[in-house]
Order: sequence, then structure tokens, then C-alpha cells
Amino acid sequence: MTAELTSEGIPQVFERFSQRQLHGVLRQMHLIRQFEEGAEQAYMRGLVHGTMHLSIGQEASATGVCAVLEKGDYITSTHRGHGHCIAKGAEPKYMFAEFFGKDSGYCRGRGGSMHIADLATGNLGANGIVGGGLPIAVGAALALKQEQRKSVVVCFFGDGANNEGAFHESLNMAAIWKLPVVFVCENNQYGMSTSTERSTAVPRIAQRAQAYSMPGETVDGNEFAAVAAGAAHAVDRARAGEGPSLLECLTYRHRGHSKSDRNRYRTKEEIDSWIARDPIGRFEATLLSHGLIDQTQIDALIAGVEAEIAEGIEFAKNSPAPELSSLTSFVYTQAPAEANHVR
Repeated sequence: MTAELTSEGIPQVFERFSQRQLHGVLRQMHLIRQFEEGAEQAYMRGLVHGTMHLSIGQEASATGVCAVLEKGDYITSTHRGHGHCIAKGAEPKYMFAEFFGKDSGYCRGRGGSMHIADLATGNLGANGIVGGGLPIAVGAALALKQEQRKSVVVCFFGDGANNEGAFHESLNMAAIWKLPVVFVCENNQYGMSTSTERSTAVPRIAQRAQAYSMPGETVDGNEFAAVAAGAAHAVDRARAGEGPSLLECLTYRHRGHSKSDRNRYRTKEEIDSWIARDPIGRFEATLLSHGLIDQTQIDALIAGVEAEIAEGIEFAKNSPAPELSSLTSFVYTQAPAEANHVR
């Protein structure tokens, strides 16, 4: 699906946002892109250890979904979750600090690239386990329903997770109990090096929603308006108590699966064809064509992002490393005193 247009040719979903909010979305897209490019360069310079999974090329799915969420809503994320974190409100300097293993990072330097959580913005955490966020999202949605809150949970996952048992178990349970959760599949065409055509029996992952009696929709994941329109419908439905939905965003990662990926399973022509459909350029073109932004504003926005990224990297470099004496700290939640009594 592409976004429906108004009589003026402007995407209908834009009516949900002010011009300032649309500018904020574009800034977030650039912030995600430049954060990941900065993280990639830091990795190459030996400042980041381990590995990382970049979502460069997938910025529209993260921003399009999170743009329709409220502050009290929640998300669960994936090993490729930097964009989700930023789109939900995380600050790059604390993310860089986490990457660098510093005590000022979101998880005190213990989580790294794949395990960032920011409870203050409703981010229940990224997850290194494929499909690991699905049951967590269902549990959070069950808690919201029991507490009779109007918040919703968005569960981001990749196409590789749609063949995990947790995917089917989670969708089934969410449907049975009509939980306020939206399952968002970022289908970037490959689970590591295996294409969806080779791994998944149905041509569209959204079709699997039929087995669990919930709406399923496939949208152009590189078009902000299409993602936002699909997400808005699903989120509004969940908030109204009508249960879960499955939203599939067709997108593409410009980089390999991880930093160790030699990219031999994709052709240069395929990669270039998707880069030509870059979500940031498409969103800028839409805003420019409808007079919602001008090039001077875009240039100023990008310059501001560049400054924030540079400051974030310096903050991370200058932050202290965790003390060795705190090695076992922040591992377990401190239980209330009464919970320590044997009953």
C-alpha cells in the first residue's frame, strides 16, 4: 500500500501532523542515518568492539511508526534497533556512550549495540535474540489491558523472526486476549543471507495475520507517509480496544547483515536499485514538492544533526568506563523487602 492522497495531492496522513512535526520527522531520519554512519566509523577506528547491525535505508519504518505513538506508549526492538531507539526519543550521546562501553550509556555500558533500553521514553529494550521482543511486547500489552490503560505497545521485528515459534505464539495469544499491541515486521528482504523467498512460504508476511484473525497490511516501508498511515490505523485500533494488527514494511538495509557480512549474496544492481528509493530523499522530495519545507531549512536541519552527532561522540569518548567494582551491579532488579520473606 502507498499513502492515500488528499484532493491537493498531499498524503492524507499528513493531516495528523503539524508542519513543525513533519520537520521533526525529517530531522529524526537524518539523526538516525548520521548516528549509524558515526557508529560505523567509530567501529572502524576501534572505538566500538564486538559487532553492530545497521539499519541505514530503513529510517522510514522507524519514524513512520513512532510518529503516531504517544509518550506513554511502548516499543520492543531488535538487534537492528538504533533507529527505533532514536525515533522513540533516545538521545544519541547516551547511545554512543553505550556503544563505547561507558558508564554514562543507557545500560551503563553493559548492553552495547544490541541491547539498548530506555524506559523513560517507553523503549522496553532491543534484543539480540531473533524474535525475542515478540513475547515481551505481548506481556507488556497484557499488563496495560489489566491496568485498563489506553497505551499501546509496538513490537518491531525482522522478516527472519516470522518463522520463529515465538512469532506464532505471540500473535495467537495477543489475538485471543485482544491485546493492545501492533506487530511491525521490517521486511528488509533477508534474514542474514537468506531471502524471504527462500525461507517463507507466503509471498507477504502480512498474510500470516489471517491465521490469527487480525488485520494484516503490507506497506511501502521506504515511504514515510505509507508507513505512518498503516501504523496510525493499527495503533488507533489497538487503543480503542479492538486488538492487535500485523503491519509489514517492505524495506532494505543498504549495509550487510552485520559488520562481518561480506555481502556476497546480493548483487550490486539490487543494492543500487534500493538505494535509489532511499526513504530520506523521498520524504524530503515530498515535503519540498508541497511547500512544507525549503532547501535552506533542510540544510540548517542537517547542520544541526551533524553538530549533535559530533558532540555525542565526544561525550562518549570523554565519559568514564564502569568501575571494576561494579561488575555485578545492575544485573538483577532489587526486590522489595517484603519479597525476601518466605511465605
